[in-house]
Amino acid sequence: MTVQIPFDNSFARLPNHMFTAQRPTPVQQPALIAKNDALASELGISFGDDAAEVFAGNTIPEGAAPLAQLYAGHQFGNWNPQLGDGRAILLGEVVGTDGIRRDIQLKGSGITPYSRNGDGRSWLGPVLREYIVSEAMHAMGVPTTRALAAVTTGETVYRETALPGAVFTRVAQSHIRVGTFQVYAARRDTEASQALLDHVIARHYPEATGPQDVLDAVIARHARLVAKWLSLGFIHGVMNTDNVTISGETIDYGPCAFMDDYEPMKVFSSIDQMGRYAYGNQPRVAVWNMAQLATALVPLMPDQDEAVEIFTESVNRFPDLYEAAWLEFFGAKLGLDLPTKDDTQLINDLLDLMSAGGSDFTNTFANLSSINAPDHFADREAFGAWVDRWQERRTPKHAEIMAAANPQVIPRNHQVEAVIQAGVEGDFAPFHDMLAAVTDPYTANAKFAKVPVAAEVVTRTFCGT
Repeated sequence: MTVQIPFDNSFARLPNHMFTAQRPTPVQQPALIAKNDALASELGISFGDDAAEVFAGNTIPEGAAPLAQLYAGHQFGNWNPQLGDGRAILLGEVVGTDGIRRDIQLKGSGITPYSRNGDGRSWLGPVLREYIVSEAMHAMGVPTTRALAAVTTGETVYRETALPGAVFTRVAQSHIRVGTFQVYAARRDTEASQALLDHVIARHYPEATGPQDVLDAVIARHARLVAKWLSLGFIHGVMNTDNVTISGETIDYGPCAFMDDYEPMKVFSSIDQMGRYAYGNQPRVAVWNMAQLATALVPLMPDQDEAVEIFTESVNRFPDLYEAAWLEFFGAKLGLDLPTKDDTQLINDLLDLMSAGGSDFTNTFANLSSINAPDHFADREAFGAWVDRWQERRTPKHAEIMAAANPQVIPRNHQVEAVIQAGVEGDFAPFHDMLAAVTDPYTANAKFAKVPVAAEVVTRTFCGT
């Protein structure tokens, strides 16, 4: 039995200068680490005996149209006129049983014309990290790319040292980014920009009638997305415009991290030297990224001067949309059924207490209703006064609301690192153990709720390349 994938490849039908037809580079000895049977079923995919060969890129399944996409982007605010898939190949698209079209992409599949002197490969660590974190995010209700499969390659990848190679199969509603629009706007290729817009409307926003509708819809999705991130203590790490999807899904789990102790300006990414993408900066960066999308869409409007004015108004609505979503998500974490703006101070006062005491973000909210909750605060008296105010706002349904909003388990950095180290040594049992825990995040799990001891604390995370 061979892998069966019901491909229907719409992006490959766009003008051919928008991508490069590119087959993956075969690997020596692929072996399957994991496959996502539930997601495969949703996509109408049948895994076969050749799954390792297919998801390593050695065997191209019938109906695939492998290609590397072109895009540009602002990286830490600096313009790069050409980026593109430097270590990824889009095999093709499928329309799932839910009617949603999704991409199937191999990451770490070899050199492409956009590799920029890279080797096009991935080592095992980023593959295990992305598999765990993307599936955890999905389980916590975050719009995200998904993990379909992971394989080892039997080859060595050289970074600072020699490391085992791997390939990750990523599923996304599309891999179209803000940077995809930017590259054609920068090249003044209005024909390609219009073709891309028409594709995006048909694929993601069928109710849209033009650029303004698409811009407004993307802004609305990203306002909720970033608010959801913050409610989970998530720090993306590289919110460059080439990592901002038009679909509104989280993409690129390289130097991402979940906070342990709450610090509003926490940074983990080793390449974010100035803290541009710190936890508390993410809403402001999202506004900036939406402004770049607006700029790229201006040439598609009949009156460009008027478009600048209209699009500016759209971008300026982001903060209100974000604040409403933030209040909804954080209000739920406190068990508030219908939070109002008056509850913003209650939420912020708790966060201030957490920051002052170095409280663990996830465990504080998970245990807020329990008798042990004061142990999470340095100033117990101040916390007690806060509890009195909170109790005045709670409803009989608060425990149920909180249970649905506060995960017991997240992919903690030190535990992900332990999984990676075990994988490097050939032991994938810890990976599967952790994957099972983080994909059932609202069930108590003492092992994976443990905060790191001093020697386990991870202070820096790294890009997958």
